Amino acid sequence: MSKRLEGKVAIITGGGSGIGAAHARVFAQEGARVAVTDIRPAAGEAIVAEIIAAGGEALFVEHDVASEGSWAAAVEKTLDCFGGLTTLVNNAGLNHMRGVEDETVEGWNHIVSIDQMGTWLGMRAAMPHLRASGNGAIVNISSILGIMATVTCLSFHAAKGAVRMMSKAAAQEYAALGVRVNSIYPGMIDTPQLDTMLPDEREMIRTSIPMKRIGTPDEVARCSLFLCSNEASYVTGAEIIVDGGLRPG
Repeated sequence: MSKRLEGKVAIITGGGSGIGAAHARVFAQEGARVAVTDIRPAAGEAIVAEIIAAGGEALFVEHDVASEGSWAAAVEKTLDCFGGLTTLVNNAGLNHMRGVEDETVEGWNHIVSIDQMGTWLGMRAAMPHLRASGNGAIVNISSILGIMATVTCLSFHAAKGAVRMMSKAAAQEYAALGVRVNSIYPGMIDTPQLDTMLPDEREMIRTSIPMKRIGTPDEVARCSLFLCSNEASYVTGAEIIVDGGLRPG
């Protein structure tokens, strides 16, 4: 192990499965102490148990990213357990397939509260401690659908597009204050969300990707590993697209 995150303390939201769980495993393997947060205790606790069994350090925090109070509690528990905070991965997210006329106010608010407001609340709650560390890093997980449009997913497009611009704005605001803010744009990644697709739908998506395969959560986490490591000390406001070439450039 290279221990590229030795000395780091990271909060990873939505860490109970998929891309978040991959981040938790990779970051712990690379030496970070990890607070795995999720709204589902059983899932999050299972990832923490796995990390500890492998010799890593991890804490589970039950956490609703759309709640200001829940964010305060998650940060406080992380500080109490690990004594500081250097790193935040805003990964928790949700999507549903609704267009302009199919979306509802309730549905819109639910998606935006988690995907967009949850990201802002996380940055706000963590920022004083990231600044105090003198070497803080945030990775906001957006989506390829925060850059390119489809005929559905209107609220998800809106929220993930907002994550893109919030990341750039925060990167500018904190560039001279010791906190780097970058964003990642996953394409089709093999997570539990894809399990709802029919085999024909999944195959159609696979063949539309220039690399002719669906990505893995680990491939997203490895990009965050670089961005959160000291190797990326001069990188802020950057966008990394992880989509197998679906949207070149």
